[in-house]
Amino acid sequence: MKNKKYLLDELYMADPSVHVFNDKIYIYPSHDIDSGIPENDNGDHFDMQDYHVLSMDSVEEKVTDHGVALVIKDIPWANRQLWDCDVAHKNGKYYLYFPAKDYLDVFRIGVAVSNQPQGPFEPLEAPIAGSYSIDPCVFEDDDGKHYMYFGGLWGGQLQRYRNNKAIECGQEPEDNSPALPSKIVRLSNNMLSFDEEPKEIIIVDANGDPITAGDHNRRFFEASWMHKYQGKYYFSYSTGNTHRICYAIGDNPYGPFTYQGVILTPVVGWTTHHGIISFKDKWYLFHHDSVPSGGKTWLRSLKVSEMEYNADGTIKTIDGID
Repeated sequence: MKNKKYLLDELYMADPSVHVFNDKIYIYPSHDIDSGIPENDNGDHFDMQDYHVLSMDSVEEKVTDHGVALVIKDIPWANRQLWDCDVAHKNGKYYLYFPAKDYLDVFRIGVAVSNQPQGPFEPLEAPIAGSYSIDPCVFEDDDGKHYMYFGGLWGGQLQRYRNNKAIECGQEPEDNSPALPSKIVRLSNNMLSFDEEPKEIIIVDANGDPITAGDHNRRFFEASWMHKYQGKYYFSYSTGNTHRICYAIGDNPYGPFTYQGVILTPVVGWTTHHGIISFKDKWYLFHHDSVPSGGKTWLRSLKVSEMEYNADGTIKTIDGID
């Protein structure tokens, strides 16, 4: 399937995290609704209240919607905005990692647990200690260790932190300074806490110099994703206000990662999130755009496209509008 395909007509969903569990594709999106909140740079109009879990036996077949897997009113510490989530599997349990704003309007990352990939998921009483910002992505390496990548600028509040500590007046660095990076942290064996202090994901150019904050076409903004191809680690992300999905390659989960190029050019809508999987010997990019809603950035629809590699391991760019 070289052409893109929309996955679901009945509901607006976005931010797909995607995994293969039990030889089936499972999609963990956010669920867009129109709550009437005006658009702003803090993303208040993205006022999601719950998560659904979707599955597919193949990308050619119809998606199954397993219904509501977690609702914000059932999360003791969370007040609003269930944004981009991810799920990991270990020892027969499935762990849903999600960002939400607490009652001080600060984003934290929580965990909910289920015995099956489609949920429902039971949330813990409190968020992960030491967590902040948004967009958790959990990657399982070949040795069975799990790593969370997280962070997002502007409404995602990453600019409010330095060295994992909140600062009084958070803002992005000067244009010629290194860009604010995504974070990585190894998860504990029980999958419910951090096993170390979060570390920075440094993206460098071909000369080994860190991408700068003013380089909006290449700098990290949000939507971390990690996958592995031919022994290399591919860190992909959204550039946010320039609307690209870019990627960088490294030799270990922590990086540094060398910038390579664009996976997906801008789509209709403000920006996009993504998930990448290998399934039945093909690679797929899951993402979203706002075409079905007439360009409303807070009402997005899920899509999938086959993704291809060049002989040198670089990824062939996909047109976001085509």
